[in-house]
Amino acid sequence: MVRRPLGNPHPGADTLLVTSDMTRTEPVPVPSPTDRLRELVTRAEVVLWDFDGPVCRLFAGHPAPRVAGSLVDWLAGRGLRALLTEAERHTADPQEVLRAVDRARPGPGVVAELEERLTQEELRATATAMPTAWADPLIRTWTAVGARLAVTSDNSPRVIGAYLAGRDLAGCFGPHIYGRDADLHRLEPDPCHLHRALAALTAAPSTALFIGDSPADHEAARRAGVPFLGYARNDRKARLLREAGASDVIGSLEPVLRVLRG
Repeated sequence: MVRRPLGNPHPGADTLLVTSDMTRTEPVPVPSPTDRLRELVTRAEVVLWDFDGPVCRLFAGHPAPRVAGSLVDWLAGRGLRALLTEAERHTADPQEVLRAVDRARPGPGVVAELEERLTQEELRATATAMPTAWADPLIRTWTAVGARLAVTSDNSPRVIGAYLAGRDLAGCFGPHIYGRDADLHRLEPDPCHLHRALAALTAAPSTALFIGDSPADHEAARRAGVPFLGYARNDRKARLLREAGASDVIGSLEPVLRVLRG
């Protein structure tokens, strides 16, 4: 105990009690974004990739709004336009049309046929898909340093396989492509595809890293217990990811490649 005069005018011995919890400590350093990225990347034994976004822009030359419109027209031609709300009829996202019809429960035949139509449109889109900058060398480098890779996506696995084969990347993923089928309840944010990939690779969630570009990707990763790295090609996507709770968001894959090569 330290006794120190306090200078109060009243009589008596004034003392100040100094205890261990009042001792001064240095501030705890906060990891920089570069340090955080290095930690995420270097500890990942398994890397799970969303497809449309982190790997490529699937609809770069075959616009998604046009595809969504074609699905709406197909429904209208069969007298099923009422399955969609007004907003859903004008969405630019073909996946949203598919989800909306599934929620309306018109019967498995309609959903399966609509899903196949979307798959055919996605297959057409692969011919003009734009590779995401740095994705190809990053995939090859991660494979070369020993990481195991998988694709977990709401796109059709037939589409993903066709694109990867065309880019000579299929060998980096092997059979580990987990995508959409007629059971649309397993679309993200359901973590089903992540669970399937982890089980096939016999990997614990904590040893993996999921790279995605949407709030649904982030939520699927959270539910699966997998660390998440958000990829945002523009400010709008970055804002949506951060609003969804993603703390690690990058605007380019190039820093990830630098970490691996460094």
